[in-house]
Amino acid sequence: MGFDPRSFVERAVEEIKRTVGGERAIAACSGGVDSTVAAVLAKIALGDRLKPVYIDDGFRRLGEPEATLKLLRSVGLDVELVDAKEEFYAAVRGLRDAEEKRRAFRHTFYTVLGREARRWGARFLVQGTIAADVVETVGGVKTQHNVLVQLGIDPRSYGFELVEPLRELYKPQVRELARYLGLPREISERMPFPGPGLLIRVVGEATPERVEVVRRATKIVEEETRGLGAFQAFAVLLEGRATAVKGGRRVYGYIVAVRVVESSDALTARASELPYQLLKRIASRITEEIPEVARVLYDVTDKPPATIEFE
Repeated sequence: MGFDPRSFVERAVEEIKRTVGGERAIAACSGGVDSTVAAVLAKIALGDRLKPVYIDDGFRRLGEPEATLKLLRSVGLDVELVDAKEEFYAAVRGLRDAEEKRRAFRHTFYTVLGREARRWGARFLVQGTIAADVVETVGGVKTQHNVLVQLGIDPRSYGFELVEPLRELYKPQVRELARYLGLPREISERMPFPGPGLLIRVVGEATPERVEVVRRATKIVEEETRGLGAFQAFAVLLEGRATAVKGGRRVYGYIVAVRVVESSDALTARASELPYQLLKRIASRITEEIPEVARVLYDVTDKPPATIEFE
């Protein structure tokens, strides 16, 4: 039997009502399809007893916080912006290992949300964890920022109880729900973006300078690949430097890798075979528009063996 969005919405709304009871809840919103659908379901169930929050951690894409707030408010979610950039950068300062960075991000993420829950008098946190997040975390592929219970971490230690209405679904089913709920394509078809954002698209230490380089490169990659229908398309800043010739002299610059993949559920993926002229245009734009970058590489590795993200 196929997935039935209508019956799922009815069950999920009743489950949220039963779990939360007469209490208040906050919803962690990123603008992605998972967290938005979870928040909309909670809004239907709880009405004004739900307070959606958007955390600006400093690792978002260019212009993303402003655009996301506008989009979420347009679908009836009264989102509160929480500026926690300094707190997140302090938490990951000096960290180079991918898992250490993910764990530090997760701890800071839930610490901030716990503080917001207390501020709004909320006992519960609604979040858009889906089955793939749990599978990859428990399977040891990588720690997803929104997985706690399955790792033996009690969410009450952060000051809330969890509500995860989508925890048994995969990405295609969540997209079906978004369409059924009448959410705009900017949400239902939105390209996945990792919870820790650009933090894990900077290999090694994510300083503000290095994050800004990958932020600008990401904008170029997304602009040039728009309309291809890729599952994900992004830039990664690698460790180390390479020589380049700019302005008639030799310089050392950053190395950026471009990754474009096709997938249906993020559990497996195939590297997209992009036209050579498109790759050349992306490389030219990145090296010309971002002077700090010396060269651009294209990743042709499928998943498996590689993960979609570099970290």
